[in-house]
Amino acid sequence: MMDSMAPQRNLCVAVALALVAMFSTIGIAANGDARPAPPIALPDRDGAVTTLESLRGHVVLVDIWASWCPPCRAAFPAYDLLYREYRGKGFNVLAVNVDEKRSAADEFLKGRDFQMRVLFDPKGTAPAGFKLRGMPTSYLVDKHGAIRFSHEGFTEKLVLQYRREIEQLLAETP
Repeated sequence: MMDSMAPQRNLCVAVALALVAMFSTIGIAANGDARPAPPIALPDRDGAVTTLESLRGHVVLVDIWASWCPPCRAAFPAYDLLYREYRGKGFNVLAVNVDEKRSAADEFLKGRDFQMRVLFDPKGTAPAGFKLRGMPTSYLVDKHGAIRFSHEGFTEKLVLQYRREIEQLLAETP
């Protein structure tokens, strides 16, 4: 008995396999993000402006945080440790503070030994550009400037996932 749907099923399977191969090659993230990162041009605590564009060719973790957010406070040292671990391999962190009053951020940062870049965005331009839905949220941007992974919230378990994602993005050719 002949199955009249077999050619269409075979075509569907072939198309599905081709799509899987194509998307795995360009590295679309499991969470669906693969869009260009919005521009960032924000000052650090000394007033020097850092742009996301200037880090093209690097993998960048963009963390949107505020001093009043408990999970943000917990994530801050973890992201700095990731920066210290991977910076020699082409990894950067932009910790974008969105406190309306700079004094609140400065109070949180006082006495902390961190090496990642902290930028200040009291007007919230970065969260608007990234279409932030909740705090904290972080984005992993690949060497080409595309958002490949994003994470809302923070737990210590998430650090292992970050390591896998960072290593995957670092291993990709520019």
